[in-house]
Amino acid sequence: MAILEVKNIEKHFGNTKVLEDVGFSLEEGKALAIIGSSGSGKTTLLRCLNFLETPDRGTISVKGEVLFDGSAPHAGKEKELRRKRLHFGLVFQSFHLFPQYTALENVMLAEELLAREREGYKRNKRDIQEEIRRHGAELLDRMGLKERMDHYPHQLSGGQQQRVAIARALALKPDILCFDEPTSALDPELTGEVLKVIRSLAQQKTTMVIVTHEMAFARDVADQVIFMDGGVVVEAGESHQVIDHPREERTRQFLSRY
Repeated sequence: MAILEVKNIEKHFGNTKVLEDVGFSLEEGKALAIIGSSGSGKTTLLRCLNFLETPDRGTISVKGEVLFDGSAPHAGKEKELRRKRLHFGLVFQSFHLFPQYTALENVMLAEELLAREREGYKRNKRDIQEEIRRHGAELLDRMGLKERMDHYPHQLSGGQQQRVAIARALALKPDILCFDEPTSALDPELTGEVLKVIRSLAQQKTTMVIVTHEMAFARDVADQVIFMDGGVVVEAGESHQVIDHPREERTRQFLSRY
């Protein structure tokens, strides 16, 4: 059964159609890679999934619950929007860590803010914060950053900062983890350490949607691949089929550059 279902998503910016009739489904524990040229709509699609953009049409469902229906009114209250976003974790291209917080504090922040809305937070504040601290430390340990928890972002390499960002995205235990070209801001020598972490997440059956320009990585780690061009899905299928034996001429032209 699909954990994520996206149907007929459209998005316009003014008179420019950025996404047109985009749809796909993703099973729990699987990884989907989205490939395509710059401007093909990949990042906009991720932003729509995370409710950072509002589609003009279509539906987005997680675990059978319709989170967005373009045919219904969706003015949306901020609290309801935050609830929907909790289904997704997003790792940006450029880390977006808070420079005034340590690695551990960056990972803890969202969970702390969410905990403050819980009943009994003030009464049990110390125990709750200690549990959040322990969870954050465990996540950074998984990222290979046990010795860097008290370092500030400027004291970390780009690869280490991106791994902190991954730990932060995992902190709220999202149903689906999304990556927007997670290695594009890294030097080539740092790319490998981030891809290794994502590979390990795939082995742990983390459900992921990964926008990437790393074709070999997409082929070897993702279960499915979508190729987008001009805001539409040109080709979709099993990763080795799409990367190694594309059926569409436009897909072949794109992959020939790699």
